[in-house]
Amino acid sequence: MVWYFVKLLILLPMIGGMAFGALWLWRKYQPGLMQGQANRLVKVVDAVPLGSFGKLAVVEFGGKTLLLSVTRGRIERIAESDQRGF
Repeated sequence: MVWYFVKLLILLPMIGGMAFGALWLWRKYQPGLMQGQANRLVKVVDAVPLGSFGKLAVVEFGGKTLLLSVTRGRIERIAESDQRGF
């Protein structure tokens, strides 16, 4: 019975640490997935999460740079610029 609790006290924090590490790595390297956009018409320059359901995204399209608000049910243009960058 004591051996069971020893294993529990060792393995439970180890599994929690592995889950935390996997989530941290996924969040850190997720923006790197956007690098293969050289030949695309629409390019996502940057995206910043706002809370649990929204994002703020900078998108290049047709020589213009757009600032978009993206939520579950809606995408709205906040600002637009003809030059690259704001």
